[in-house]
Amino acid sequence: MHRRLVVPSALAASLLLAIPASAADYVPGASGIGDPYYPASGNGGYDVSHYDLRLTYQPATDLLEGTATILATTKQNLSRFNLDLGLKVSEVRVNGKKARFTTSGEQELEITPAAPLEKNRTISVVVRYAGKPSEVKIGGWTAWHRTPDGGVAAQEPDSAAWWFPSNDHPLDKATFDVSVSVPDGTQAISNGVLQSQSSRLGWTRFNWRSNKPQATYLATLAVGKFDITTDKTAKGLPVLNAYSKDLGDNAGAARASIERTAEVAEWLEEVFGPYPFNALGGYVPNVTSGYALETQTRPFYSPRQFSNGANVSVVVHELAHQWYGDSVSVDRWKDIWVNEGFARYSQWLWSEKEGEGTAQELADYVYQTRTAEDPFWTVAPGDPGPDNQFHIAVYDRGALALQALRNEIGDEDFFAILKGWPTEFAYGNAKVKDFVKYAERISGKPLAALFDTWLYEPVKPAASTAGDSGISAGTARSTAAAPGAPAASAKPVQPKSWKKIAETNTIHEHGGPEGHGGH
Repeated sequence: MHRRLVVPSALAASLLLAIPASAADYVPGASGIGDPYYPASGNGGYDVSHYDLRLTYQPATDLLEGTATILATTKQNLSRFNLDLGLKVSEVRVNGKKARFTTSGEQELEITPAAPLEKNRTISVVVRYAGKPSEVKIGGWTAWHRTPDGGVAAQEPDSAAWWFPSNDHPLDKATFDVSVSVPDGTQAISNGVLQSQSSRLGWTRFNWRSNKPQATYLATLAVGKFDITTDKTAKGLPVLNAYSKDLGDNAGAARASIERTAEVAEWLEEVFGPYPFNALGGYVPNVTSGYALETQTRPFYSPRQFSNGANVSVVVHELAHQWYGDSVSVDRWKDIWVNEGFARYSQWLWSEKEGEGTAQELADYVYQTRTAEDPFWTVAPGDPGPDNQFHIAVYDRGALALQALRNEIGDEDFFAILKGWPTEFAYGNAKVKDFVKYAERISGKPLAALFDTWLYEPVKPAASTAGDSGISAGTARSTAAAPGAPAASAKPVQPKSWKKIAETNTIHEHGGPEGHGGH
């Protein structure tokens, strides 16, 4: 028998406030973080602060076994939440208790905790999983490279789902501890600083730490047999470079380029400010791809980047990303210009430093050699679309926009912006419009029209417009021409650095059998 309790309305209201939120107040987190280019990427409802990955990898079979401990904070009352992972899961625990889980689509791991999770609570999630990453296809492609002696995870915009569960989008950055056990005689390379290394019963464990916020696609793992060089910069920063033992004819050129990493980083500090991370280096595994990637603290380079000899320009590009792309990351993938336009412009500045062509000459050359009919001009670097995210226009037209800005506001303000931006947004995320506002604030000039011309309009800017931005259309009058005769086009002069810079254009070609064909 139940008795009905009657209370005054005010008292009833106070009692309701004291009652915990009902199940109806707890809802699932979104299955995507809200990126229009990649709706399935990332997840909603929580924010990750740290990943602890304890892995075992067998190169002979490509079997990866892992236990991931994820520390996060809930951003809403959660009845369920998702992680991104393509490998098979055997167990999930949330706050120490077993949780129910299922999968949907190609990468969604749906987790239902034993009890709903309140908003603004710190949670721990432990996921046990295993599988062969090379056999995992998401969207018809793989980010995992098999090599003759191991495997490598390095890809953009996604790579984490092939080797660890995560909130796989740059908007949710976290610190990382990566511990990897591999057979003796094999090494495991990852981001940050090697904290320790130990061997037992035929296996060696490598413990890596990346102690600054890191986007999931910038986390990397390379297992194989490497020649490793170590050093320290003048400021005591540890430098570690690694080269597969079977690079063949490209070995010398790769080393001649990457061993200049510390020198390049010191120069970039003069341009962009203090180096933002706890380690420096690069690695070259024996993969067949042609691209390079700014994996945080330790960029990935394909051997083909050095098939025509040493090329320091690609090292400049990937190290520039440590400031522009890694420390300051995209807010959404449409903001890719805040990564690639600046990394390409750093190559132009290196050319200027080396006396092989000024940034102005390189900008003029891009403008002069791309006709108005060239589809290059139809791609908007400020929002190129997912199919053109790594189009050459994002790089070259994106850098051209920076030269136009430099001409408009002068070197003093321009270089103050290049150095101030990575400080203003350090370890965070930013949009293209954030940079426009920042540049306007520092320069004191209205710049929206300039950026609209060079980043968004789907046509080649007219010669007069380019001239207003200090970009030469490359016209010259013949000394024999009659007064009033039209100007004749002068043949563009190719800067000395152009070919070496152009050789790095494949850094954005992530397609092919090992890459994402959609790029």
